Amino acid sequence: MPRDLLRELIVPSDSRIVLFVIDGLGGMPRPETGLTELETAHTPDLDQLAARSICGLSEPVGAGIAPGSGPGHLALFGYDPIADLVGRGILSALGVDFPLAPTDVAARINFATIDASGNVVDRRAGRIGTDVNRRLVAKLRGIRVPGLEVFLETESEHRAVAIFRAGDLSDALDDTDPQRTGVPAPSIVARDLGAEPTAALLNRWIVEARATLADEHPANMVLLRGFAQRPDLGTFETRYGLNAASIAVYPMYRGLARLVGMDVLDTGKTLDELIDTLETNWTRHTFFYVHLKAADAAGEDGDFDRRVRIFEEVDSRIERFLALKPDCLVITGDHSTPALLKQHSWHPVPFLLYSPNEIPDRCAAFGERACAAGSLGVFPAQAAMQLMLAASLKLTKYGA
Repeated sequence: MPRDLLRELIVPSDSRIVLFVIDGLGGMPRPETGLTELETAHTPDLDQLAARSICGLSEPVGAGIAPGSGPGHLALFGYDPIADLVGRGILSALGVDFPLAPTDVAARINFATIDASGNVVDRRAGRIGTDVNRRLVAKLRGIRVPGLEVFLETESEHRAVAIFRAGDLSDALDDTDPQRTGVPAPSIVARDLGAEPTAALLNRWIVEARATLADEHPANMVLLRGFAQRPDLGTFETRYGLNAASIAVYPMYRGLARLVGMDVLDTGKTLDELIDTLETNWTRHTFFYVHLKAADAAGEDGDFDRRVRIFEEVDSRIERFLALKPDCLVITGDHSTPALLKQHSWHPVPFLLYSPNEIPDRCAAFGERACAAGSLGVFPAQAAMQLMLAASLKLTKYGA
C-alpha cells in the first residue's frame, strides 16, 4: 500500500500492539526426525495460541532471498526492505548511541581469525568475550591515518563499530567480510569512481589494524561490512501515529529502533527481564518491539538442541505477554537461521497474529508447516504492520 494512503487511514487510539521478534526463528528439519527446531520443541502454550490466532509464513525480502537482520526488521516495521535498505554500520552506530554527523560513514566490525596465509579461519574469532573486545578496541584507537578520524566502539562479543570522518567520504563501498572461511579478506573496493578516495583511505586503516592485531589470538583481524551514512526513513509516529518503544539488548537492534524513532528502553539480558521491561512501561506506549537474539546465535553455531530449548523457554513465558491483554500480539522472526546451515536462509518465517478482533484460522500449532496452512499463507513481511494496525483498530475505511 502506498505510504501516503496508509497514513490517511490511521486512526489514533490507545490500543496496544506487541511485536515479539524471535531472531532467526525459522529452521530446517533434522534428517533423523524430519522436524525443525520449532516443531521439535514442546510448546503447548504457543500451539494453543496459534489455534486462537491467524498464522502464515512471512517472506522478509522475497522468494529465495536470505535477508540480513536489517532488511528483515525493516520489512516487519512496514518499510521497503530494498528501497529503504540501511547499512549495518549505521545501525551499529545508532545502537551504541554515537552522535553521527551527516557525512560520517559507519561500518560494522567483526573481530576475526586469519591464518598465516591470510585466509579467514573464523569470521567471529570464537565469539570472544566483550571484555576482550573492549581491550582490542582500545588498542585500535591508537592507529593514526592522516586525513581521517576514526571512532571505535564495542558492541558485544566479536562485534564492534567504526565511524569514519573526513572531508567528503562516500559509503559506496564493498564489504571486506567474505562471508565464508578458507579465503582471504578482500580489501575495500569502491562501487563507483567517486568512492575510490574513500576506499583508499579506509584500506590504509585496515592495513594498520591488521598489523596492530598481529600478535593477538584468536582476534587477529577485522572484517568490515555495511558501510553507510545515515538515511531519513521517517518515524513510527509520522507514519503510523504510534508512540513506539523498543525492548532489545543488542546494539544493532537498538539502532534499528532509533532509526525509526522508537523510544529505546533500558532492559536486562534475559527473556524474563525483557518482559519485566514490557510490563513496567505498558501504559506509556502504544507499540512495543521486543527482540530476543538467542535463537539466531544458536542457529549460527549449528546448535539445533539449544534452539529447541530456547523455543521451549519462550513457550513458558507466553502467558506473561497475554496477561497484559494486548489488542494485537505478533510472534515471528526477522529471518530464518537453521542450525543445519549455520547461517541466515531464504526460508519463510513462521508468523502468528493474535487479536480479539481477528477470526482464528485452522492453524493447529506454531511451526513452519503448521503456519503454512494458516489463512495468511506465504506473504510479504512488509504487510505485517498493516495487519497489526488493522487488528488493533487503528485503520479507518478506505473509500466511500
